[in-house]
Amino acid sequence: VQLQAFGGGLVHVGGSLRLSCAASGSVPRFNTMGWYRQAPGKERELVARISRNRFVGTEYGDSVKGRFTISRDSAKNTVQLQMNSLKPDDTAVYYCNANSAWGEVWGQGTLVTVSS
Repeated sequence: VQLQAFGGGLVHVGGSLRLSCAASGSVPRFNTMGWYRQAPGKERELVARISRNRFVGTEYGDSVKGRFTISRDSAKNTVQLQMNSLKPDDTAVYYCNANSAWGEVWGQGTLVTVSS
C-alpha cells in the first residue's frame, strides 16, 4: 500500500491550504489516518488524526487547534486536512500517515511554506 499526498505549496500568512492524501495498492482497513509535520531542525509532530471509530473521533496538535480540520472518506481511503489562518510556524513538510492491523504506513511528504 502507498500513500500519496497532494496540496502543499506556498501561501501567505493568514491564508489557507487543503492537503489531501490517497491510498493505493493493497489497501487494508485503516483504523486511523492522519497528518504529521516536520519543520527544519525539529522533530516530527502530530498535526491531526482521525479514527475510523466515530466514538474515538479526532485529535489535534495543540498548535493547530481551531485552525485546522481533518476529515476522511473511509470508503475511498482518503484523508484531507483543511488548514486556515496559516502562520509562519506552520511551515514544514507534512506527512500523511495511516494505521491498520497490519502496521503503519507513511506518505512521501508535501512541503507547506507560509511566508510573512
